[in-house]
Amino acid sequence: MAEVLVLVDHANGEVKKPAAEMLTIARRLGEPSAVFIGPGAETAKDLLARYGAEKIYAVSDPAALEHLVAPQAEVLAQLVQEKSPAAVLIPSNAAGKEIGARLAVKTDSGLITDAVDVQEGPVTTQSVFAGSYTVQAKVTKGTPIICVKPNSAAPEQANGAGAFEELSVSISDDAKAAKVTASEPKKASGRPELTEAAIVVSGGRGTGGDFSPVETFADALGAAVGASRAAVDAGWYPHSSQVGQTGKQVSPQLYVAAGISGAIQHRAGMQTSKTIVAINKDEEAPIFELVDFGVVGDLFTVLPQATEAVKGK
Repeated sequence: MAEVLVLVDHANGEVKKPAAEMLTIARRLGEPSAVFIGPGAETAKDLLARYGAEKIYAVSDPAALEHLVAPQAEVLAQLVQEKSPAAVLIPSNAAGKEIGARLAVKTDSGLITDAVDVQEGPVTTQSVFAGSYTVQAKVTKGTPIICVKPNSAAPEQANGAGAFEELSVSISDDAKAAKVTASEPKKASGRPELTEAAIVVSGGRGTGGDFSPVETFADALGAAVGASRAAVDAGWYPHSSQVGQTGKQVSPQLYVAAGISGAIQHRAGMQTSKTIVAINKDEEAPIFELVDFGVVGDLFTVLPQATEAVKGK
C-alpha cells in the first residue's frame, strides 16, 4: 500500500486538530505517514501514531521554520521524490496553500485546495465560484497534492506503528531568501481557533456593534466567534475574525449567522458548513436561501433565549 504524506499542522510542537483529521482521511487513500517539521516531533509521535500514522518523518532543522514556507515545500518535494506517495495532504490555511502551490510546481503535479472531503481515488469535494457550486475533482497529473479544510472529517483513532525517522534534508539558499525575525504569540481568548472550531457563531450589521449576545451564546456552546465584513469594516470586530471571501473560510459542524444578510462574499466563507442556522429580522434576507434552519426575529431577543436554553441543559 502506497504512503500518503500528511503535513502536520502544529504550534511550537503542539499538534492541532486538523492533523488528526487528515490522518483519518489518509487511511482511506493508503498508509498514513506524518511529516513533522520543526521542534517537538518526539513529544508528538505518540499522538500521531494514535491517529494512524504508520511512519513519522521528522525534520528538526531550525531553518525549515525560520524562513517562511519555502523550506517546507522543499522538504515535501524531497520526500515525494524519494517515497512516490499516493497523495500529499496539507492543511488548507494561508501557509498550507502556499506550501501546496510551491510543491506542485517543484514536482510538476496537480493541486486541489479547500477540499472539504477526500475519498478513494483520491476524489475531492469543494466549493467553487464563491460557494455557488459544489464540485468533485481529481488530480490527473503527477502526485495529487490536496489542501484539506479543517473539520473535513471526524478524527478517528487507529493505533499506527508510528515508526520514527529523523530526516536530514538539504534546503537551498533560494528557500532562505525571506526570514522570520520575530514572532509574537496571539493573545488567548479562551475560545477555539476560528478556522478549526466545530461551532462558529458570527455577527453582522444587525448587531449594531454590540457583539455581547453573540459572544455569550458562543461561549455557552464552546464556539468560536466570527464576523461579517460589514461588522469588521465598521470597526466593531477585528479583521482576524472576519468570515468570507476576503476573510477566513470556515467549515464547522454548526454555523450560526446572527444579523447577517448573506451577501455572496460572506457565503463564500461559510457555505460548506455542515449545518447553518440564521437569525435575522428581515424574512427576505438572502441568508435564508442557504440555511438549514432559519429564525425570523431580533437577535437581541433570540440569542439570549437560546443561551438560556443551552445553559439549562
